[in-house]
Amino acid sequence: MAARGLLEVGSTLPPLRHEVTVTSVVLGALASRDWRPMHHDPGFARERNGVPDIFLNTPHQALWIERYLTDWFGPLARIGRLRFRMSRPVFPGEEMTIGATVTGVDTGQAGVAWVEVEIEVRAAGELSTAGTARIAIPAAEGDNPWSLTGDDWKP
Repeated sequence: MAARGLLEVGSTLPPLRHEVTVTSVVLGALASRDWRPMHHDPGFARERNGVPDIFLNTPHQALWIERYLTDWFGPLARIGRLRFRMSRPVFPGEEMTIGATVTGVDTGQAGVAWVEVEIEVRAAGELSTAGTARIAIPAAEGDNPWSLTGDDWKP
């Protein structure tokens, strides 16, 4: 579980780094059933998309962001909202770095603390993707955001 002392507005979460490979790009596309050739055919990516190589698809980037958030906030963390915009492809051979800054903490709802973060995905030192997330975490020991259903779940 996240250390409570770090959940202050302005806190920066430790980054997650991943060396992107051809295999990881292709497996991410296959796992999300994205058969579009720009995610597995370098010739198509160059000729039809005007980029130097195949690149991560949208669901694959979402997966990495979700993994980053749930790894950091813990197994009871529940993502209520995730929004992001990709502005630059992530290619094989690049190191992808995911980081986040806490922009809000709200403990108003019983049993849940809401943490809002701004997310950045960088590749080859450039901003690739930027977004925001709202994550429910336990407000106290014994709380479980996953137990909230229906009208009680208000992301």
